[in-house]
Amino acid sequence: MDVIVCCKIVPEEQDIVVLSDRTLSFDRAEFKIGQYDLQAIEAGAQLVEVSGGKVTALTAGSSSVDNSKLVKGILSRGLNELVVVKDDGLSEADSFATANILAKGISKMGHYDLVLCGEGSSDLYAQLVGAQLGEILGVPTINGVRKIIQNGDKITVERTLDHEIEVLEISLPAVISVTTDINVPRVPTMKDILGAGKKPVNKWQLQDLEVEDLQKHVKTVSTLAPEQVERKREIINGDDKDQVQQFLDKIQKAL
Repeated sequence: MDVIVCCKIVPEEQDIVVLSDRTLSFDRAEFKIGQYDLQAIEAGAQLVEVSGGKVTALTAGSSSVDNSKLVKGILSRGLNELVVVKDDGLSEADSFATANILAKGISKMGHYDLVLCGEGSSDLYAQLVGAQLGEILGVPTINGVRKIIQNGDKITVERTLDHEIEVLEISLPAVISVTTDINVPRVPTMKDILGAGKKPVNKWQLQDLEVEDLQKHVKTVSTLAPEQVERKREIINGDDKDQVQQFLDKIQKAL
């Protein structure tokens, strides 16, 4: 089975600074693999370990994706190789533009059986790229998947709905977006990290994919943090019943 896992490089949340005008500063932010993509990477690695084949990570972004520490961090998680599409214009790409670039990258890579995505990105969490990618590739596309079992040229997947568990059989190739319930991502060992440095990395630019225009359909007007409110840090004393009433009184007064 040839598996491609799409992942996004995002800024570390704790390094983001909210400025006085509520804009966000990423100047000191380190970059990492998106938290929701770790489950997709692990799912791909587990499938290949059981069924054989190859699992490749595909990421597209600005110059932040071309980082040796990040590259080793991705490849140390059971992957065979990594493909990086780098262009500074991708830092402002909307979900459709991102899906288009990923589809171009997948087509250039050639044969694949399964494309895996996380349920959403750690920064925007729009949950659109996986569905749009499947539509562009013209293959079956399912989201919200918590379990995958390979069965020849098909896979069986499970999804948790409001009041039931849905089981679907899907013909390959396909695009699947997995939830955080599907697995617990492995923690790479020192041996894994050292071995990652020997794995192949292909670096492409937009012209390598014959892309001239990102075809962005959504324009970000502004990104502002919520109004900052200082905690009142009021302590309520007394017995349980009295504490509850004091708490309710304070909430009503604040509202």
